[in-house]
Amino acid sequence: MGESTIEQESGKTKAVFAVLAGIVRPAMNALIGKTWKGFDTLPQGGFILCVNHTTKIDPLVVGHALYSHGRLPRWLAKESLFTAPVIGWVMKNTGQVPVARKSSSAGDSLVAAKRVLDAGGVIVIYPEGTLTRDPNLWPMKGHTGAARLALQTGAPVVPMAHWGDQELLPRYGKKMSLFPRKHVVVTVGEEVNLDDLRQGPRTRSVLQEATDRIMGRITALQAELRGETPPTSFWDPAEHGQAATGSSYEAPKPTPEDKN
Repeated sequence: MGESTIEQESGKTKAVFAVLAGIVRPAMNALIGKTWKGFDTLPQGGFILCVNHTTKIDPLVVGHALYSHGRLPRWLAKESLFTAPVIGWVMKNTGQVPVARKSSSAGDSLVAAKRVLDAGGVIVIYPEGTLTRDPNLWPMKGHTGAARLALQTGAPVVPMAHWGDQELLPRYGKKMSLFPRKHVVVTVGEEVNLDDLRQGPRTRSVLQEATDRIMGRITALQAELRGETPPTSFWDPAEHGQAATGSSYEAPKPTPEDKN
């Protein structure tokens, strides 16, 4: 599954991915046990993968799972990473997509992402834009970038959720908890139905509706993994005086209402 997509990639790109996989996959296998669900339902061609964001290590978890199922992941990543030593070279040579924040060139990232999708590739997006601010690690209110890309390109949107990796590296943690060995579950859901929103103008309300559907599906998948009932509404950082991006904030303590 997905081999035809990999064959479309350049030899250099495949070689760089192979070297990285040779380092990352053995390390991840040593650090965590894993269960992968639903990967046989992934579309053969290009698609947008929307994932919850609970810990700084979850891109490695997601990348490990995707690569092991024959797909090369491309993230929408902040452009500052592309100028950093070593990591910048890796980002450029694996075809990652830079995102310019608060810039007139921010739309360029959507153009670059469309090229990846048109070539049958996978674009991974964290709609939350940063690690969840929800005190109980539920997916929070999403940004509309993933919805905008989906409606502009017509590409399928596939929801994914993971759970357990936050025990290895807590949200905003700097030290891994290696023992006992942690187990991570990654699950893929069915494509999010946006057909009724693809026609007509992409107004703010349409983009928000699409975003809420995507976040709702991610939340439902995570609820299944956790065996818990999620909140009735998405956590909104703005309503709690939290910055939309960055890690310089004090997460509020859960209240009885938050747990319900």
